[in-house]
Amino acid sequence: MQRVVTAELDLELGASVDLIFQIATAQHVPVSAETLTFTQGDRVYTPTEIVDQSGTRLHRLTGEAGRVQMRYEATIEGVTPATRTSDLEAITYLRPSRYCQSDEVFSQARRQFRGLSGIELIAAVSDFVATSTTYTPGLSQGTDSAVTTLMTGQGVCRDYAHVVIALLRAMDMPARYAACYAPGLQPMDFHAVAEAYFDGAWYVIDATRLADRRSLVRIATGRDAADCAFLSYHGGHVGLQRMRVDAWVMPDAASDLADAASDADDPLALVQIA
Repeated sequence: MQRVVTAELDLELGASVDLIFQIATAQHVPVSAETLTFTQGDRVYTPTEIVDQSGTRLHRLTGEAGRVQMRYEATIEGVTPATRTSDLEAITYLRPSRYCQSDEVFSQARRQFRGLSGIELIAAVSDFVATSTTYTPGLSQGTDSAVTTLMTGQGVCRDYAHVVIALLRAMDMPARYAACYAPGLQPMDFHAVAEAYFDGAWYVIDATRLADRRSLVRIATGRDAADCAFLSYHGGHVGLQRMRVDAWVMPDAASDLADAASDADDPLALVQIA
């Protein structure tokens, strides 16, 4: 399966600012072509690439006052090879984190999902979050957590993912956050999903049910949204003037389109990010 992903950001910097982007596909994604540029007028910035323990690629640069433009495009061929999860990584994703307070939802999770484990637990948590949360663009705040979303019953993809992660961790199942490109997503944007660790593999849970999990392209992986922001900055003001994200699947033949239309993603099936 060939996929194409693009992102464009126009930033207005008030002064010299340390910029850190998580825009590019993760290290192990099979990219056949890729371009990433940072420009300011005639000036071209060369970022420093940093790869974290999960394969997330961060690009860091110091931008000067004025408008900085970021342009990214990548073509992905095939599927990402599976990587081994260490004991330390699994333990890390069992612990409470900033936006996924599994300790605070422990009692609710134990009451609601008592006796469930494995595939049954994953399916029950996914279904609960999907049916109890309303997708409401523009209403949730960047500081909302899983606890906030459980109380309000509304949010966007990051909020759905945080609730899933917190509930799974409260039930002693390692869970993590993944930022992705999502072909076919409506409205199109960077997308966030949860992943649950079961029987030696990570399985993706998208409780929004807005994207086909089989075509997702991984950008970043972490404990929650704090680890996976597409942009973070330090030392000055940054205004986001424009953002455009897109992703699509390139069909090999007309039969592929017919197969895709008739073969919908079963939200309760075990699927890994490809």
